[in-house]
Amino acid sequence: MKVEQISIFIENKSGRLAEVTRVLGEAGVNIRALSLADTSDFGILRLIVDKTDTAKDVLKSKGFTVNKTEVVAVEVPDRPLGLNSILQVLDASRINVEYMYAFVERCGENAVIIFRFDDTEGAIRVLTEQGVKVLVGERVYCM
Repeated sequence: MKVEQISIFIENKSGRLAEVTRVLGEAGVNIRALSLADTSDFGILRLIVDKTDTAKDVLKSKGFTVNKTEVVAVEVPDRPLGLNSILQVLDASRINVEYMYAFVERCGENAVIIFRFDDTEGAIRVLTEQGVKVLVGERVYCM
């Protein structure tokens, strides 16, 4: 029930983001979701892609620093307090959200949010016990 994410460290200068997307596109890798956080010197680009290992390999071959981590894709009710209902479940079990970002696809009446937790296994267990739908990676990569 985990999703593989790649994180790319890029200099905060013109053209670096375009270079990442060019390299991935030329390798036939499709970006499914992304998050970009930056400082004055560098950025961390987090991506969910359809071909994680290919993306990691081609980016490393072009000199980028790339890490692979596991995140969790969760269906969140697309209504007021929908996200809050998920966060309340996590808070009650003292599971910390390290970061999160939205996914571009909807599942029926729900939105999809990507989460990184301090306790991934515990988060998956708590969410599924509470009836929250956690998506498997294969489903997310082809959305």
